[in-house]
Amino acid sequence: MNPTTTDEPVYASLADKAYAEISDRLIMLDIPPMTAIDDVALAKSLDVGRTPVREALKRLEIDRLVVSYPRRGTFATAVDITDLAYISELRVQLEPLAARRAAESASAAVLAELVEMADELDEVDVRSLTRDELMRWDLHVHRAIYRAAGNPHLEDTLVRYDNLATRIFCLFLERMSHFDSHVGEHSGLLRAIGARSADEAEQLACDHVLGFEEAIRAVV
Repeated sequence: MNPTTTDEPVYASLADKAYAEISDRLIMLDIPPMTAIDDVALAKSLDVGRTPVREALKRLEIDRLVVSYPRRGTFATAVDITDLAYISELRVQLEPLAARRAAESASAAVLAELVEMADELDEVDVRSLTRDELMRWDLHVHRAIYRAAGNPHLEDTLVRYDNLATRIFCLFLERMSHFDSHVGEHSGLLRAIGARSADEAEQLACDHVLGFEEAIRAVV
């Protein structure tokens, strides 16, 4: 379950592959904000045709990760700190809901996987991780909780807003002095869900989102 493993994902289509890999580059800021998107170069780097890339870019525009302008082309969206309040306003409602649903309704097998993830995270020296490794742990844990909630519509919505929050996290990570504690908080949240402690999981998820916003604002 370690997010740093290199197993090749299986995609349903080339468009899905392009979407996932371009999304990853945008979220991790490997494609910097406001950069022009070269669909030909992307297609070549992903080893797919231009059509799957164009289909992916249409989906990414809905996700607010790219924006298209007539006669100018497609660009990675800017990372606007003023969006943090809007994103947090939604996440502080939906992240606790996902945590509670996971604690209350996930199967025993899924809960065991979340506890195993917490065990793995506890063994990681977070300060020794690269920026990418740290961000992948963060994304990995959040997505596991969203899936465990068992509501695909809630999962899709949370993934979209967590992606936008992660871009902000990546932008300001190097200024944050206690970034490791933010990722370390995941262990307690995962264990609360695994123990079916719905009230605790809900509160920890809420605190996590609010703490993230406070940490970012402290370094802006």
